Amino acid sequence: MQKGSEQINRIKVEINGEDYYIKGTAPEEYIKQVASYVDKKMKNLSQSHPNLSRNRVAVLAALNITDELFKLKKEYEEFLSMVDGESRG
Repeated sequence: MQKGSEQINRIKVEINGEDYYIKGTAPEEYIKQVASYVDKKMKNLSQSHPNLSRNRVAVLAALNITDELFKLKKEYEEFLSMVDGESRG
C-alpha cells in the first residue's frame, strides 16, 4: 500500500548466490544493507554447515536474526526501564 507520494524502490540484491528484487519505500542503501546482512548470515551458515539445504540455511539464518532482535529488544526495554527509574529518583 503506497502512502501519499512515497516512492516505491525496486532494488536487485544477491542473497546466498541468488538474485532477488526487493520492493519498498525504504531508501535503496538501506534495502541493500539489510540484504547484505541476510546474505552474510546465510553464507556463514553455509560455510559452517555445508551439508544443509538452502531452505534449512534460510530458516537457521531467520532464527539467528530473530534471536538477535529479541535480545536487543530486551536490552532496550531494560535500558528504558533503568532510565525511567533514574528520572524518577
